Amino acid sequence: MNLNKKLTGKKLLRLVLIALVIGGSYLYEKHDESTQVEYTGSSLEHAISNRLSDTQVQGEGIVIAVLPDDNDGSRHQRILVKITDGHTILIAHNIDLAPRIEVIRKGDRLAFNGEFEWNDKGGVVHWTHHDPQNKHSHGWLEHLGQRYQ
Repeated sequence: MNLNKKLTGKKLLRLVLIALVIGGSYLYEKHDESTQVEYTGSSLEHAISNRLSDTQVQGEGIVIAVLPDDNDGSRHQRILVKITDGHTILIAHNIDLAPRIEVIRKGDRLAFNGEFEWNDKGGVVHWTHHDPQNKHSHGWLEHLGQRYQ
């Protein structure tokens, strides 16, 4: 009988620990949203739906067009991507600071980490490269297992 009480106590302790872990994860995710440092595709959707700018996001989508480079000022490779919720965003990848993705085509999957700027066309993700001065969050693109930063 004493053994059953110990097992019941252990089960209760496990349930409490599981609840604390789940609750802590929930609070951690909410903290990330309040500081606008977000790490999931849903955070990008949150940034779009709330028209946020200057927000670090991470996500992925399907390439729907590879546009000509923007050569005004710093050169940027421009890629239109459709994300899971159906929104379209522009990826502006600085090719003066990071390598160009040489072989990228419509239909390819592209993962990204950068700074989101909302606009009436859906938004732009830039800073998809390292910051040589280490004053900004480092970003990246991933395509076919290769990281570009």
